[in-house]
Order: sequence, then structure tokens, then C-alpha cells
Amino acid sequence: MPKTGATTQEFIPIKEIRDGIIVLRDGSLRAILLASAINIALKSAEEQQAVILQFQGFLNSLEFPVQISVESRRYDIKPYLLTLEQRIEQQTEDLLRLQTREYIEFIKWFTDSVSIMSKKFYVVVPYTGSSFGKSSRSKSIFETIFPSKNSSFNEQTAQFEEQRSQLEQRVAIVQGGLSRFGVRSEQLNTQQAIEVFYNMFNPGESHRNIPKLN
Repeated sequence: MPKTGATTQEFIPIKEIRDGIIVLRDGSLRAILLASAINIALKSAEEQQAVILQFQGFLNSLEFPVQISVESRRYDIKPYLLTLEQRIEQQTEDLLRLQTREYIEFIKWFTDSVSIMSKKFYVVVPYTGSSFGKSSRSKSIFETIFPSKNSSFNEQTAQFEEQRSQLEQRVAIVQGGLSRFGVRSEQLNTQQAIEVFYNMFNPGESHRNIPKLN
């Protein structure tokens, strides 16, 4: 039985997000890459086979696990319709106003008839070293009896930077591997990572936009 008064944060395995790096409660780190899509259906059979083989080679070349996540949501057409409504108010020609109004009605009918989905592709890159926040070096008797808050903070900061360096090397390997078969990727910053998790844990609310790849 779950304890009374438990908060949502207690069920989320995230301790903090620092400089775009997700720190989990067990001390391991994660980086999230936003990846572009490839419309493989528009390619020839030879090109499709080449992309598949390159993707297979990319996965086989990795010496660490990665997670590929696809976020699929119904496309929010309201901002676009609002823009069209504003266009109607700005137009002076009656014919253009009528055509714009008919176009708005068509868009509403089409989106009600067909589910238009927006998709985002993420690659999660992990790094699991020694537990973050716990010093790996042995402490002297003096340090054990008289612990220094500044020393502990400095140790944690140094440990985080060391593990982040290792994680960034993995991120570079993944980005290089993806680029070989035409997939562009970009690491999310802190705000973008927060919005990804907000959308994940609040599926019923309006989707907060993650900037697209240029």
C-alpha cells in the first residue's frame, strides 16, 4: 500500500538536472539527444538497405547501451488556426476573406477526420560510474571526525565533472554514429530536458514545444 501523502516527486527517479545532465537518484547520469527523422519510404530500395545496414553497424559499434524513445502526440492545430483568423482581420479583399474562411473550415474538418501526429525522436545516453555524491577516495581519521562541508561539496563537484566528461565522450560517439547515415542530433539543455519530462508526466495538458533541429 502506498503511504498517505506521497508526492509525485517520490515516484520520479530524477534527483536533479544540472547543465542538461540528468542525475538519477542512484547517482547515474543521462544525456538526452533530440534526433532528426529520415523518411526512408522516399528512398530507393538500395538506399533503404544502405541506411538499415549503417544503423545496424552503428548499434553494433557501441560499447554501452542506449535507449531510443519516440514521443508521439496529436498535433495541436489551434495556433495555426488562430494565425489564419488574424489574417482574415487584416485582409481587405472580400474574396480573400471568404477563401481564408473556407480554408479554415477545411483544416478543421480534415484534422477532425484524420489524426495528425507530431513525433519526436530521442536517444538517451547513460553513464553509470561510482555513485554520485559519494567520494571514492578513502578519508583520513581527521576528515571522518571533523568533516568539512566545503570539502564534501568540492569532492561532489569534481566527481560530477569527471563523470560528465565521460558521458560527453559517449554523446560524441553517438552523434558521430548517427551522422554517418544522415541523422542530425542535438543534446538537450536543462530547460528542454525539463519540458520533455513535463510532457511525459502530464500527457493530458498542452504539449510544450521542444525546439526543432535546424
